[in-house]
Amino acid sequence: MDTVIILDFGSQYTQLIARKIRELNVYCEIHPFDKIPALTADVKGVVFSGSPYSCNAADAPVPDMSNIKGKLPLLAVCYGAQYLAKWGGGRVQQSKIREYGRANLNYIDDANPLMKGVPMGSQVWMSHGDTIEVLPEGYRTICSTENVRYAGYQIEGEQTYAIQFHPEVHHSTDGVQLLRNFVVDICGCRQEWTPESFIETTVAELKAKVGDDKVVLGLSGGVDSTVAAVLLNRAIGHQLHCIFVDNGLLRKNEFESVLESYKDMGLNVKGVDAKQRFYDVLAGVKDPEKKRKGIGKTFIDVFDAEAKLITDAKWLGQGTIYPDVIESSSVKGPSQTIKSHHNVGGLPDYMKLQLVEPLRSLFKDEVRRVGRQLGIKDSLIGRHPFPGPGLAIRILSDVTPEKVRILQEVDDIFIQGLRDADLYDKVWQAGAMLLPVQSVGVMGDERTYESVVALRAVESVDGMTADWSHLPYDFMARVSNEIINRVKGVNRVVYDISSKPPATIEWE
Repeated sequence: MDTVIILDFGSQYTQLIARKIRELNVYCEIHPFDKIPALTADVKGVVFSGSPYSCNAADAPVPDMSNIKGKLPLLAVCYGAQYLAKWGGGRVQQSKIREYGRANLNYIDDANPLMKGVPMGSQVWMSHGDTIEVLPEGYRTICSTENVRYAGYQIEGEQTYAIQFHPEVHHSTDGVQLLRNFVVDICGCRQEWTPESFIETTVAELKAKVGDDKVVLGLSGGVDSTVAAVLLNRAIGHQLHCIFVDNGLLRKNEFESVLESYKDMGLNVKGVDAKQRFYDVLAGVKDPEKKRKGIGKTFIDVFDAEAKLITDAKWLGQGTIYPDVIESSSVKGPSQTIKSHHNVGGLPDYMKLQLVEPLRSLFKDEVRRVGRQLGIKDSLIGRHPFPGPGLAIRILSDVTPEKVRILQEVDDIFIQGLRDADLYDKVWQAGAMLLPVQSVGVMGDERTYESVVALRAVESVDGMTADWSHLPYDFMARVSNEIINRVKGVNRVVYDISSKPPATIEWE
């Protein structure tokens, strides 16, 4: 598969670059700038991301360009453009005029292959505190804005291009055209990254990797584990043993309904009631990271015990997806570890199973496209994402069965309300949070002092960024009224209007 490598210098937009390139049906991977992978013959080009660092800072990220610059097509974005200019002997200084937000190109080199099809006046999105004041010798300007003379350049004699704006964001109106020019025309990548090609390649890889071994896979009822199970089932059939664990932290009646939904899919599924084990582990634990790690370890323990009941099981299948991998990695400057994921990072030594993760390279929307290509019904493919640790991280304190009951009831009213109002498919993810706060209320003639719940609904594509959903006021009023009237223990409902970033989708 023709591949583009994106080196991450810490930009908030790095994942968006990858998504935009993949939407062109070209495969790409994100790697930390200081952990450059082997540049095999499949690698057709490299992209340098932006960065929160200044290239003049003492601890600025410095990539090894010995096997890249002048040898492979290179597109340097924002920080990458500034770094390359300084590296070549140019001058980069703090901007006299803040260069954030919309700008328009007032000069374009029409003959340059990177700028093909980009019209004069095209809107671009700037987001940088430094700017290039002087270009090195042999660097040729290919586009400018009113305030940024060197908005883009090419190094003469090389397929090395650089731009100080972000083509990957929505506000750069011709950004996709520019990226297409780079990955398709300049890099020569074949546009073969499709759901069909992914399924064909992955099934072949799974057959070769697993062979005649047995795989035990933890189903959650969510999109990721379902698609992973169907892929594995297509590859190895009866060798796959699926386990669906009731950890006591699922949505209301989810254990029973999910088991029912799998009956006609040809999967070998076993349900395991482990609620009390999880409640025991979580008793008195308030720290969200300790919750996640405790739940993750207990999952592993449950799988280990169940796997031992399956003769010669050698693999543990998981629905790990690309954002899990990215958010769980931490390098100098770039992606900080925001939260740990229980399904990333390997298995403990005592567990004798090897990991197989067929979706590890996919974003969420790509998983859904693959699922539809596999013929999985929309009722499963269209399900909102649900956190691996379940309702434990939506209870912002210690977890008890009673708190779980309250949150299940609240969540059920909210989610069913979205379905009834034909809003469910317009929201990317929704749920409720039980806050460690009580408030005074009045019910009838009596004073109450009960819990507060926060409702959360967001619009997103892959969960890397998200905006809060502008749900209708009359809908919110109905849902709030129903929650307070029907759920004993709750007397106040609030709605979260934070976006990601700076907030996260989940509260813990």
